Amino acid sequence: MAPFAPLRDSAVTDIQSPDIFNIKPSEANTMKSDTHPDYHTIKVVMTDGTEFETRSTWGAEGDTMTLDIDPTSHPAWTGGGGRLVDTAGQVAKFNRRFKDFGIK
Repeated sequence: MAPFAPLRDSAVTDIQSPDIFNIKPSEANTMKSDTHPDYHTIKVVMTDGTEFETRSTWGAEGDTMTLDIDPTSHPAWTGGGGRLVDTAGQVAKFNRRFKDFGIK
């Protein structure tokens, strides 16, 4: 005796059929109206001046998104060539606070 009973052919077709969810085939691939944001074409300008068009829900049709940081300028994508500056002095503040622990 086999440990598992084979699936009936009708069981596979029942799972794939949209009528088990009480959905008519014409409604199976349609989105609800008034629930999805407007998806339109915008222009994106990168930090080096290059431009490209993409589709987005940001802004309105034909708007321009100007990037401050992108893959051509961010250290995470450029290999970390630039050094992030500790403008608030947080590292110095940490070192002063925990200098008596003897950890270097």
